[in-house]
Amino acid sequence: MNAPFRHAATPVVLDPAERDTFARIDAFVAGHPDATPFHRPAWLTAVARGSGNKALVLGLEHGPDLTAVLPLLEVHSPLFGRVLVSSGFGVGGGILATGRGQADALLAFAEDQALRRSCPTIELRGGPLPRDRAGWHVRHDSHCGYVADLATDDEAQLLWVPRKQRAEVRKGLAADLIVSVGSAQADRDAHYAVYAESVRNLGTPVFPKRLFAEVLDAFGEDADILTVSHQGQPVASVLSLYHRGAVMPYWGGGTHAARKLRANDRMYFELMLNARRRGCARFDFGRSKVNSGAGEFKKNWGFEAEPLGYASWTAPGAEARDADPTSDRHANRIALWKKLPLPVANLVGPWIARGLA
Repeated sequence: MNAPFRHAATPVVLDPAERDTFARIDAFVAGHPDATPFHRPAWLTAVARGSGNKALVLGLEHGPDLTAVLPLLEVHSPLFGRVLVSSGFGVGGGILATGRGQADALLAFAEDQALRRSCPTIELRGGPLPRDRAGWHVRHDSHCGYVADLATDDEAQLLWVPRKQRAEVRKGLAADLIVSVGSAQADRDAHYAVYAESVRNLGTPVFPKRLFAEVLDAFGEDADILTVSHQGQPVASVLSLYHRGAVMPYWGGGTHAARKLRANDRMYFELMLNARRRGCARFDFGRSKVNSGAGEFKKNWGFEAEPLGYASWTAPGAEARDADPTSDRHANRIALWKKLPLPVANLVGPWIARGLA
């Protein structure tokens, strides 16, 4: 007797803003071992609302079942071009599939959708990457991730930190600093004030305030803000995500005063302790560019660099997108941005940053 014929999966465009579709995507992501917080439809719909971009999910269906999904943010920026990003404003994402064949089929569908939407670029951050597909460029040498297990108690966590960095943490612990954790409006206001100053000092436009609010609201107990204050003024603050037993300090920074007070050192150490108390077993320090100051900072904490795989596709005849803030093309803009008065940077920055997904 012949085996029953198995029909090929059908490509579909899914709208995560629809309640039933959201639940369907969320269930598939929750059941996939390689899912990150940036695959969750909660993330995708939150960053779409917070940045004014469009969220969509490409999927493959076999009967009533999803066999692959690709969360995408469709970004139209006058400065940085039109692009489909997986996952928008995330450091992870990419395709989640039940097999390599499913991933390859979804890549082809993504190319078709990009052309239909007049987006000459696709960016994938992680997941199954293209293999010898025309128009795709794959890199494993641009960014690294930094993840380590948390220690079993507070003292062990301090001793885990390498000696030189541990000395900085001890100075932060001895300073006159107050630590708070929450997601109320006061926490959000303090975080945005610190973060906006921090990224301006780095020459980067600040994201819209609504972006952070939407992510906090969408993630609920899976996100919070830890703030370090000195004499009533917030000097360091970080918005963190929690996913499958790991904490990820995601949007964080400090004011000029933070360095002298070792407030950033105190902040990350306190986050380690807070995460363990709420049941986390791992600390995901996120990604940093290879050979960057941020990457060296994470190594000083005892984290080992693990290369990340990224891929980009450029449509035939189109120019490759350049949204890399470290590129020569943007160097003069960054130098100018650092000199802007903070109120001006905060006014103009969100309009620019919505295209930096």
